[in-house]
Amino acid sequence: MTYTLRFIPEIEEDVINGYVWYEAKSRGLGEEFLRMFYACANELLWNPLLYPIVCQDFRRRLLRRFPYAIYFTIQDDQIIVFGFFHCARNPQAVNEELQHREK
Repeated sequence: MTYTLRFIPEIEEDVINGYVWYEAKSRGLGEEFLRMFYACANELLWNPLLYPIVCQDFRRRLLRRFPYAIYFTIQDDQIIVFGFFHCARNPQAVNEELQHREK
């Protein structure tokens, strides 16, 4: 099946916050963070069912090298990214945020 990838508007802010933080730590690291995010997001198109369901219908894709995770759902032929969170966040807070964003 061919999927399309869609991001909800809040994802942009999540990604920018991570970029700013890493770029402040080391010049160029923020750029690497962005490249890794987009590479991992695009990999979802290949086989989204590969990634585990972690909360209701939300699946999680961990980034390589950076402690972040992409949270997404599959709806018909669309992969919709609802969250991009640091892995140190409280899982219950992540679940609540995902539920809030879904609506």
